[in-house]
Amino acid sequence: MSRPFEGIKVIDITHVLAGPFSTNQLALLGADVIKVENPEDPDQARNTGSDHSLNECNMGTSFLTTGSNKRSFTVNLKTKKGQEIIRALAKEADVLVENYRSGALSALGIGYEDIKKINPKIIYCSLTAWGQEGPRGQQTAYDQVIQGYSGMMSITGNSETGPMRCGPQLIDFATGTTAAFAISSALFQRERTGNGQYIDGCLTDTAFILMGAQITGALRTGKKLDYQTPDRGQATHSEYMAKDNMLLLGASNHRQHSRFWELVGQPERANKSDSHRRQHRAHEAEALKKLIATKTAQEWEDFLQDNHIPAARQRSVEEAISDPQVSHRNIFHCYKDGSREVAGEYTVPVAAFKYAKEGPRVDSPPPTFGQHNTEILKDLGYSGNEIAELKKLKIIG
Repeated sequence: MSRPFEGIKVIDITHVLAGPFSTNQLALLGADVIKVENPEDPDQARNTGSDHSLNECNMGTSFLTTGSNKRSFTVNLKTKKGQEIIRALAKEADVLVENYRSGALSALGIGYEDIKKINPKIIYCSLTAWGQEGPRGQQTAYDQVIQGYSGMMSITGNSETGPMRCGPQLIDFATGTTAAFAISSALFQRERTGNGQYIDGCLTDTAFILMGAQITGALRTGKKLDYQTPDRGQATHSEYMAKDNMLLLGASNHRQHSRFWELVGQPERANKSDSHRRQHRAHEAEALKKLIATKTAQEWEDFLQDNHIPAARQRSVEEAISDPQVSHRNIFHCYKDGSREVAGEYTVPVAAFKYAKEGPRVDSPPPTFGQHNTEILKDLGYSGNEIAELKKLKIIG
């Protein structure tokens, strides 16, 4: 048995995060992903991250996060020979993913319509900020720009903090996940129809999908969206300060709500309906505020989880990833001996799911800049002398 995408070749002409994350997910499931970069302008993720020494050698931690299982190829796409090489790669590929400004690759003769002529079965995925067409089609943006534009910041935070940006690049990662799903679906569709597909994905669409529940409610009621409090109008689905730390309480449904109040010896507080819970929310919340403050957050977490009530104390990221449950899930891969250009141990995420057999795994470390140039060109039939000439002309790195 083999992993789902073994035998699938992907040309990855993406940079930063959303695109590289999408192709990383395919690579972890067995796809042969060739990461294409400009020999004089590496993916900026290569020089971004908390370890500045790695940034200096184009192996920044941002790149390490999405680089495993890929091959690196550097080529100047603005040259006719470079475009010829990309067309040769695409002719034999199953998937091409790019995240340049709308129309940029078409202007170089390697857009979808160009590639479709030589490979009708290609799955070609374009990722942008606002989509391929429309009034903003030519504009560019990053995650934080779209968090502001989409209104996501306006409902994140509270009256004291004001609008806040989500800490991680939520929209980038969600766009990458969406793209991986779209590509997988298109490959499955191709198995049925024999036809290729063009995919137009963007950060803005992803942002609105992530806020789908809020937007549906706002459009239905006509009410302006405000900061999204965690309680959803339910006091037992909120956050409270315990003796030492914040407790996140999730007694959301009626069964959990009633069980909670029975466990703490106050069954008379259990409400019979959602409307009744909303009506008495303030009074119930005040009682909870006093109650939760009587124990530490860990004591509450242990007690409530033992009784099947969702609850957790607030943790730092460092503390959370050291939890035995995280180790049990094997969500991270540790390169204990480092890798090329990266001295010493480092750890990268794998995938947010597991298979019973032949699932996502790390086979090779993130590649150095242009590490596989010769190997890839030889696969295309280039001789040693021809490769040397391409280097001399600065067409490849």
